[in-house]
Amino acid sequence: MVNLKLEPKVLEVLKEKIQLIKTDEGAIYLVGPIQLPVELYGETVVFQWYCWLNRCEITGNYLEIIDQLSSANLAEYQQSSVLVYGDFENADDALIRMHSICHTGDIFGSKRCDCGYQLKQSMKSIAENGTGALFYLANHEGRGIGLFSKAMAYVLQENGYDTVEANESLGFVDDSRNYEDAIQVLKTLRTKPVKLMTNNPKKLDALKNAGLPVSGREPLWGDKSEYNEKYLQTKIQRSGHLEEEGTCPND
Repeated sequence: MVNLKLEPKVLEVLKEKIQLIKTDEGAIYLVGPIQLPVELYGETVVFQWYCWLNRCEITGNYLEIIDQLSSANLAEYQQSSVLVYGDFENADDALIRMHSICHTGDIFGSKRCDCGYQLKQSMKSIAENGTGALFYLANHEGRGIGLFSKAMAYVLQENGYDTVEANESLGFVDDSRNYEDAIQVLKTLRTKPVKLMTNNPKKLDALKNAGLPVSGREPLWGDKSEYNEKYLQTKIQRSGHLEEEGTCPND
């Protein structure tokens, strides 16, 4: 382990941007907000960016955490983060998106799915709404099976399997994603109700079961093409995604 010695001034700057969130397994360390100007449909929109890290240690001595980073191999795996727009803590009407990382759709612009469209469209909707947050969840690739397994699932899909069949044939469940960390961060950033952009009732249930006030649901369909038509139908017919418009009443 590298023995990192930070200048006192550097540590003071970093401490102002770190929050400790205690969990049952340890702690989430939330860094931010950081100004992040984003090019979005030809315009520059300025978001406030946060990133978080799970650790077993619960400590307010952030130097201990920072000292471990160089030997923690964080570049070997992704960390989740959140883009916040507007007065997210206090505004009455906040729109949020729990977006699962999609290497092929978000980065390469793959048309096999609608993830890249949903990412950009949700950011646009949040900015137009005036306040909201997009949670970018890094351990959700392929509905939780990881990028390499997703590549194998794609091979099966090219041989007639649908998305659910491909995942299950590799020994996975259809959807193993977990939203607990994101929910803890959301609770830290906002206590007022949120409207969730999703077609997936499991995401709605995750928020509601955690005791979060959900004021409604906004559907997020689009970018249908010959390449993803079967994929989108499988979402509805096999995974229970909601095609029709609707709202989620408060509990």
